[in-house]
Amino acid sequence: MSEVTGVPVVRQVVLDCRDPRALAEFYRELLGLRYRAGDEPPPPGQPDPAGADWLCLRRPDGEPCLAFQAVPGLPEPGWPDGPHPQMLHLDCTVPTVADLDRAHGRALALGARLLRDRSDDPEEPLRVYADPAGHPFCVFVVPPD
Repeated sequence: MSEVTGVPVVRQVVLDCRDPRALAEFYRELLGLRYRAGDEPPPPGQPDPAGADWLCLRRPDGEPCLAFQAVPGLPEPGWPDGPHPQMLHLDCTVPTVADLDRAHGRALALGARLLRDRSDDPEEPLRVYADPAGHPFCVFVVPPD
């Protein structure tokens, strides 16, 4: 809840995509999130009515985090430019370069594409990826205080 009465609070970031289940599964695995009750995948071979339109992922503490909304025919965003430029991207952090390298392997294994590699930058090691739907996201090092 906002500390200032009447001021909106960001609840979650919503990513438009063609396949909400596929993109939700990517971020669930990548970020260690869990489904909102009722949004879990059905057993194999069963229909997935929830996954056809809108899904929500939550942090391990239960707080909302990401949601996925079906938009049929959505063009894939381009980064850094292209016919359909990005409108938003996610910034994710890890505490060390070793963690950045581990996250890199996980991201690629889950279907991300590497767009830019600055993992050797001494000021701010980072990598930029596209998720399976083409949305860009960054993983960079922010050492603990």
